[in-house]
Parts: sequence; structure tokens; C-alpha cells
Amino acid sequence: MDPSTPANFARDGAVLIEDFLDAGQLSRCRAAYDWSIANPGPNAQTLFRGTNQEHHVDNANPRAAERLRTLVKSIPFGDLFAELWGSRNVWYFAEEVFLKEGARGGRTPWHQDTSYMPWGGAHWANAWISFEAVPRSNALEIVRGSHRGVRYDGSDFQDPDDPTAPLHGGDALPRLPDIEAERARNPDTYDVLSWASRPGDVVVLHPGALHGGAPVDAAFPDRHTLVLRFFGDDARFRALPGKSLAGYEAAGALFLEEINHLREGDLFRAPCFEQLR
Repeated sequence: MDPSTPANFARDGAVLIEDFLDAGQLSRCRAAYDWSIANPGPNAQTLFRGTNQEHHVDNANPRAAERLRTLVKSIPFGDLFAELWGSRNVWYFAEEVFLKEGARGGRTPWHQDTSYMPWGGAHWANAWISFEAVPRSNALEIVRGSHRGVRYDGSDFQDPDDPTAPLHGGDALPRLPDIEAERARNPDTYDVLSWASRPGDVVVLHPGALHGGAPVDAAFPDRHTLVLRFFGDDARFRALPGKSLAGYEAAGALFLEEINHLREGDLFRAPCFEQLR
């Protein structure tokens, strides 16, 4: 790892780790991804069905959990994130899979994962692994430094014409800004990070960062992406508003029984999460 990478991640909320996965590790990641696509879990959904933004998403599939725990233990993610955060301990949370294909699957609305998950603290990271060489024009985009700013309400991911339609509602969280509309008026409104990547590269972002994008098109029609999520010593429970428009609890929608003992500000810990170091 470049010596500047930890400081860049802490400041910007996202970094590109080039050539992190060797051919064998990438192959194992792709096998796990393909299994998950073929065997969707209870949280799988097709977003924006019937539109040009339609794409498949699945989160924390319990049927895939054991094979994914085996996978993450076979790759030095623990060492990567311990160095990136300066954390003694590293845990694996769960996966998310994305499939956009056939030049369908436009821009994913801007959002923060911390609008959906009860996550606080500096030691969180999503490792984005794409199995294609992704041009920058089709890459994930991140608003630089936004993980250190406001936590917004989430997009409900229901209306492709209104990417800021609130997930929770009420006044507990401010409504998402319409980043694309603001960029259309002034491209310099936001300081946006993105990278072209090759198979084996990993884009790492803090889930509190505003991120979105990664469209496909005629020139780049298919994108298969496995996201693996990790946390470290400075990871705390940060409750959501609770009983939201979308029915989210204060603890979110994943691992509710496993984390129901946690209270605001508690260290984010539960035996169900695989400790890597």
C-alpha cells in the first residue's frame, strides 16, 4: 500500500487499491458472485424494474454467508483494512452484489449506506470488486470527503424520476440533495472522485460517503460487481430514525436479532460477524 493511502482514505472517503487481487483470488470472488446471482436471497430485488435503470441487487444473503466467510478469510482483507484504518481488529460484515447487463441499468441514485445501516465511526469500508475493466465514464462516483459531513435521508430507490424521494421521511434526517441536477447546472458543484479500474483492482469507500453512478451503456453494456463490507475498532452503532416510511427499524433491516443489544454509541460488535484479525 502506498504510504499516502490511509491519509487519503481518511480525508476523501474513497481510494483505489490497484492490483490487490491476484488471478486466483479474483477467480474465487467471481465464483462466489456467480453463485449469489444464481441463488438469490430474501433481500434480493430488481430496482427500477421495467425502466432503463433496471438492475439486480442483493444484500447479506444468508445462503451465501458461509462461502463468503470462507472467501474473505482466504484473501488478506484483514491486513488491508488494519493498515488502511490503523485498526488492531478487523471484522467482515456481509456482501452486496450488483448486476447491470444488456446496456440496461442507468445511474444508481446518489446515497449513503449509513442512511440504511446503523453505522457510525471511521472504521467502515466497502470493497468494490468489478470483474470487467470499467471505464471512468461508467465507474462508481464518490463525493470527496462527504463521509465526514451530513448524514442525509436515503433514496427510496422507487422512482427513477425522483432520486431524492425519502426513505425515512419526517425531519430526523435532511433530504438528499439532487446531485445530478446540481451538476447539470454547474459541473463544479461537487468534488467527485472516480477511477477507471481493471480486474484485480478494488475501489474502497467509506459507506458514509455520498456515492452513486456506475451506469452501463452500449459501449460498456455489462457490469458484474461484488461488494464486501468490513469494519474495525472505531465502528459504532448509530441508530436510524426508526419506523420510517419504508418500514426500517432504528437498527436498519439486516441482522436485527444479532445486533438488538446495541445502543447509541456502543461499539459495533456481535458474534455473527467474522473476525479476520
